[in-house]
Amino acid sequence: MRLPLALATLLLATCAHANPGGSGDDLERLLSDKGLLGKIDQVRQTVSTKASELVLNAMGFLGVPYRRGGNSAETGFDCSGFVRAMYEQTVGLALPRKADQQAAATEKIDRTDLQPGDLVFFNTMRRAFSHVGIYVGDGKFIHSPRPGAEVRVEDMGVSYWKRRFDGARRVSHSLRATPSSTPPGDDNGSHQDRPEPKLAS
Repeated sequence: MRLPLALATLLLATCAHANPGGSGDDLERLLSDKGLLGKIDQVRQTVSTKASELVLNAMGFLGVPYRRGGNSAETGFDCSGFVRAMYEQTVGLALPRKADQQAAATEKIDRTDLQPGDLVFFNTMRRAFSHVGIYVGDGKFIHSPRPGAEVRVEDMGVSYWKRRFDGARRVSHSLRATPSSTPPGDDNGSHQDRPEPKLAS
């Protein structure tokens, strides 16, 4: 899938360099003649479909209890275990085990560029990237918050999350399966010192 996109990018760059004053119609015609226009749309649609599937799959786990080190519905999830399981089940990508490692392994994006399926990170333990969730759209994210709680959707605009927002990341579909170097049960420490956020009514 990356090859057609790379070829289209190369063609775009070549056309722009060869004819900087050329019209967009010429470029569109060239891409169409080469059969790349349809492939670009197909790649775009596949990425959008995968993100939708990821969010729908994640929503199916609402109510599963938090469990430190947990990475399945049977055992419960911690925050990074939940994210990792959703990507593995839906997209077939194995993210690193810890939230900070997931941040390091993914592409930094601006908050304004967030799309469903992107990762959102928070500083909940006085440590950068100590908590992670999956953006579902409309300023909301799904996550496994802390001991005693369950997988749920929350609003990033609530002051608790707004103050602790650490950044957004996009998972590259070229990411390969990575063996976990983190022993089970290590999710950057316990979330017990994190108070329950007060939700606006």
